[in-house]
Amino acid sequence: MPDKPLTSRGAATRQRIMEVATQEFAQYGIAGARVERIVATARTNKAQLYGYFGNKERLFDAIFFGSLERIMTVVPIDTADLADWAVRLYDEYLRRPDLIRLATWARLERRPTGHLVDDVNRLDEAKVRAITDAQTAGLVRSGDPFDLMAMVIAMSMAWSPVSNVYAASDQEPAELHERRRTLLRDSVQRVIAPD
Repeated sequence: MPDKPLTSRGAATRQRIMEVATQEFAQYGIAGARVERIVATARTNKAQLYGYFGNKERLFDAIFFGSLERIMTVVPIDTADLADWAVRLYDEYLRRPDLIRLATWARLERRPTGHLVDDVNRLDEAKVRAITDAQTAGLVRSGDPFDLMAMVIAMSMAWSPVSNVYAASDQEPAELHERRRTLLRDSVQRVIAPD
């Protein structure tokens, strides 16, 4: 990343690179992504890409961490209604299947076990704390708050691009999605119900 502030033209180029690279990485992963395709589609050159990001891996990291921050902002946790949070995650995965695909590639190519990112880059502290608070208030069953969070997230991904059963699309009929939302909401409520 450059030390000096970007011009509006530079910022636009950097944004184009990130948008194109997001799709490239989501489709091909880190190893399969090609800088040549990214710069051609983004209407720029390798020198600019490397000037902004350093290398392909750091470009992936910028996109991946951005996707983690996006999901936190767009779908903030609601401890008063974790079932609704799961449904909103389901909806976001329908809108942005690339978010799940990026996380999948990070899991496959970077960290096959443990957390997807180093502890200093984890963004789940607020979510775990919120679940802990909900447990203290008697709204959520006892158990490890991290594991409960992981369970709710996994349930929201049941029909996502990483499903080993069926990957949903935003092109499917609205009533089908509503049926899944109802099932997801009811299932999460049962799983997290106080002891």
